[in-house]
Amino acid sequence: MTTDAQTKLNDLQKQRLEQLAKIKSLGIDPYPQPDLSQKSSIAQALSLMDKSVEVAGRIMSLRGHGKILFADLHDQSGKIQLFFQEKILGDKMKLTKLLDLGDIVSVCGDVFKTVAGEITINVFKFEVLAKNLRPLPEKWHGLKDVEERYRQRYVDLIVNPEVKQVFQTRTKILSEMRHFLDDHGFLEVETPILQPVYGGAAAKPFVTHHNVLDMDMYLRISDELYLKRLIVGGFEKVYEVSRDFRNEGVSRFHNPEFTQIEFYWAYVDYQVLMNFTQDLIKHVVKSVTGGLKITYQGTEIDFSKPIKKLTLADAIKQHTGIDIDTINTEDEFKSIIKSKKLKLDLTEVVGLGACFDQLYKEYVRPKIIEPTFMCDYPSEMIALAKRHPHDPKKIASFQLVVCGTELLKAYNEVNDPKDQSDRWLSEVELAKKGSEIASQFDHDYIRALEYGMPPTAGWGMGIDRFTQFITDQPTIKDVILFPSMRSEIRDK
Repeated sequence: MTTDAQTKLNDLQKQRLEQLAKIKSLGIDPYPQPDLSQKSSIAQALSLMDKSVEVAGRIMSLRGHGKILFADLHDQSGKIQLFFQEKILGDKMKLTKLLDLGDIVSVCGDVFKTVAGEITINVFKFEVLAKNLRPLPEKWHGLKDVEERYRQRYVDLIVNPEVKQVFQTRTKILSEMRHFLDDHGFLEVETPILQPVYGGAAAKPFVTHHNVLDMDMYLRISDELYLKRLIVGGFEKVYEVSRDFRNEGVSRFHNPEFTQIEFYWAYVDYQVLMNFTQDLIKHVVKSVTGGLKITYQGTEIDFSKPIKKLTLADAIKQHTGIDIDTINTEDEFKSIIKSKKLKLDLTEVVGLGACFDQLYKEYVRPKIIEPTFMCDYPSEMIALAKRHPHDPKKIASFQLVVCGTELLKAYNEVNDPKDQSDRWLSEVELAKKGSEIASQFDHDYIRALEYGMPPTAGWGMGIDRFTQFITDQPTIKDVILFPSMRSEIRDK
């Protein structure tokens, strides 16, 4: 903010503090707790022509002077015009001079329609409920520091109705997903956020300490292992809408704290989940948008068509010429990358599966635009996924990729305790070599598998990212009410 702009802001804030003092000097509490039990929403008031109403909301415009004043009052349901006039309010008309944009007020009055056809409340009584001491920005999107919109989301929501609509849509997306799963016999459950052993994804966790138990614990990176314990216990269809935490970077598509929905379904395989996924996505998109076509950042995405299928090996070969099925070691992989003169940063990448993943994310996934099921990953890439019945070097898995971004991941679950143990032991070795995303060995989970888990397929989707696509937002920060940010630097 420039010096002139800061000076102007300080002057405006000083003016509002003076107005606050004047209100108090009149014996009026500028932050009362009145009885508003008879209050109507503005949407209701708009339909109560020629009736007396009481409404409350925030003043978003003021115009007029002297003996009359017009204002626009907003609440969550809509807006309505207010008409203040001295001949009705008498001496209380003077109080309108102490009103500012952003003040929260209640008014009582009669609903009528102006000559211009605007539904208006003719105010005969009003009260300040909360005095606004900070002027609202005139053009919030015009601020040079756009990140202030995320830091001060409360202001963003006040002045930008379209932002509020994004979050209302997000809620509807979650609601429709829940309805779909509930209607198909799934049970919503809750599992621990604080976990003694983290797992269920390749990610670095956040670590905390439980003082009473005197032990380190982890904010969950996934709820997968606990949900599958419930499958062992006899629940055959379970899901959870969870807050998950991964100690990783912030980008257009990543936030360290995010919302994920995961479900697990006994006695089915990932092929069934592909069909189920298409039905679920179609249901949500149509319920939320009214159709099956959306536009994301200028690209039309059609969810009415059958989602195409492509194996990961075929996709990598198509876009890089590399046949990953013939590669057995990291050294082999790095040699091929060098011979192909591909720019691939592998300095912090540990393990052959992670190498494949890095190649895929850099050279293949960004080119997958239309909805595509990327199938049958190499077994090294996901330690919890069951091997493919026809190729033990692969896993029975798929991702849904749209516009170069992963929306969800699904696979058949390992239910052989020996196979799961062996694969986790391989992960432990990767951790010793420096991998920060290798899975931990979860002895209790192996014990659970030893009691027997039926053939099961599971699925996980990041709700933030899905909402980003549905609402056509360029960055994930636009669909998270309070995204992770660096600490705000304040002048001393």
